[in-house]
Amino acid sequence: MADVIPAIIPKSFSDLEEKLSLVSELVSFVQIDVLDGQLTAEKSWPMIDIPDPDFSRIIKEEDSLPFWEKLDFEVDLMTLKPETLIDNWVFAGAARVIVHYESFPSADVAENTISEFVKKFSNKDSLINTEIGVALNIDTDISAVEKMIGEINFVQLMGIAHIGYQGEPFDERVLGKVRSLRQKYRELIISIDGGVNEESAPRLVEAGANRLVVGSALLKSDNIKGTYDFFKNL
Repeated sequence: MADVIPAIIPKSFSDLEEKLSLVSELVSFVQIDVLDGQLTAEKSWPMIDIPDPDFSRIIKEEDSLPFWEKLDFEVDLMTLKPETLIDNWVFAGAARVIVHYESFPSADVAENTISEFVKKFSNKDSLINTEIGVALNIDTDISAVEKMIGEINFVQLMGIAHIGYQGEPFDERVLGKVRSLRQKYRELIISIDGGVNEESAPRLVEAGANRLVVGSALLKSDNIKGTYDFFKNL
């Protein structure tokens, strides 16, 4: 059985609030996708207008993320220079932060920066204990993340060729990557983001995925609870 995490690419603070309301009674975790228009073609809230007034109020502790009393948030930083954004999102209440390997100019920079993130934010002995995950695009080999597996909390594999969009076709290459990682690392949390639907999800779970990040297949469903139950019971 895999964990099911709804994914939201918010157009605005009010859009985030509206979409969270659709799933707030079903789940404990939701993924917020942060797109900067550089690593991705499009932008999402709060990167559309900088500084965003709603996000600024959250950082100043004048407001909070919607449904913060009910939900935990994992924030997927689909951005260049995640080091300039991660502090604010941890402060805003992110329980997990995902950074993309492709955000960095080289393997050394990626490994060093992610190691610093882990030391700073994912420390069980401090008041801040935000989980750090690393995402790999479909064309990036799993060897890119293997040096970090002892440090990070989980790996997120992208199941689509073009990140930053919902409703993109599932890329079957990710199945082989899931199998390879699961064979080598039996206890690793492997999350899949992109292309997760009622066809691909059973195959992903069978291959070894234990976390499914579901966007349009869930949020655009005519029966959100029924669709959620389908994924949850795989």
